[in-house]
Amino acid sequence: MYQKFTASAALTAFLLSGCGQKSDVPASSTGGLVKIRVGYIGLTCEAPIFTAVEKGFFKEEGVDVALVKCDWANYKDVLALGGFDVTHHLVMYFLKPIEQGLDVKFTGGIHRGCLRVQAPTNGKINSIGDLRGKRIGVPGMGTPPFIFANRVLGAHGIDASKEITWRVFPAGELGLALDKGEVDAVADSEPIGSLLMANGKVKNVADQATDAPYNSEYCCAVLANGKFLAQNPKAVAAATRALLKGAKWVETNPSAAARMSVEKKYLASNPELNTVAISHLRYVPSVSGAEAAVKAAAVEMKKAGMLSPTTDVQDLAKRAFAHLEGVSDEWLESLQVEKVAGGQVPPDQDSRLRVELAGTKDDVWCGMACCNLVAK
Repeated sequence: MYQKFTASAALTAFLLSGCGQKSDVPASSTGGLVKIRVGYIGLTCEAPIFTAVEKGFFKEEGVDVALVKCDWANYKDVLALGGFDVTHHLVMYFLKPIEQGLDVKFTGGIHRGCLRVQAPTNGKINSIGDLRGKRIGVPGMGTPPFIFANRVLGAHGIDASKEITWRVFPAGELGLALDKGEVDAVADSEPIGSLLMANGKVKNVADQATDAPYNSEYCCAVLANGKFLAQNPKAVAAATRALLKGAKWVETNPSAAARMSVEKKYLASNPELNTVAISHLRYVPSVSGAEAAVKAAAVEMKKAGMLSPTTDVQDLAKRAFAHLEGVSDEWLESLQVEKVAGGQVPPDQDSRLRVELAGTKDDVWCGMACCNLVAK
């Protein structure tokens, strides 16, 4: 028993060693506020987390927040082990671990549209069917772009395990892999997709933001540690409301949110690129939308062979989602957020990005935002 406990404690300590608290707020509640630790990686799509902190939405909900920065390699395990309590993240990224027993719960939808499958602009690949027998570059096996591509391929009758050759590259080198002819197409997420489009390298073959049925599906949702939620349902509800309010603010003020994320050093990116990437997403928070997304993703992931053939997807979706007091579509519809001057995307934003790219070396972009999207 002692040895088992020691091994478990050592594993927890190892996983948590890759995370660091951005805030110096102590772990206990302060000033009557409930303390919650919110995990983040430093990605474009995490703008609602940064907004909720900077605009005081957590405090408005009675939450004393501390941000815990982690990397992709340990993110799921650190949440499950209690290294942080709440975050928002990709639904498809967590469904397989939940199927396997990971104790986390989705509580509300944040945004839609961050994943794409893209092919060379002047190439012969124009549809999903054209990908049969081709080589697709991904930032890692098991990453969200890989999972999205598998779903899309499976929905079109393509066996991704037999009829596709997968090639792994750092996310920032996917465009270079296309240029060198090492792959025929790539699967990526923001801001890589927008960057490749702005450079004129690719066209979209599948776009989660625009293609049915994915365009109505929430790719990212609020997540909570299951044990923490069971013990602190009101605190998780408060944190969820703060994050959903942050999402609504980002939708209303995408350019301001993009600048804030960069200027406050939450992520390493460029304001112009980050603005284009955020503008591609739809931050229209929803509770029912998130629940529907969990069910839809589970069905297609099972069809694509990414879930066990014996899994009851309806039961999985039910286990994966939690309804919280005070967190509802009715509340979201009544929620009002400010519209700040100059906070919207200017009509010439794409031109601004092209000008910015023209004066920037390609290797600089490799370190920005989602370029570290690699599952280890």
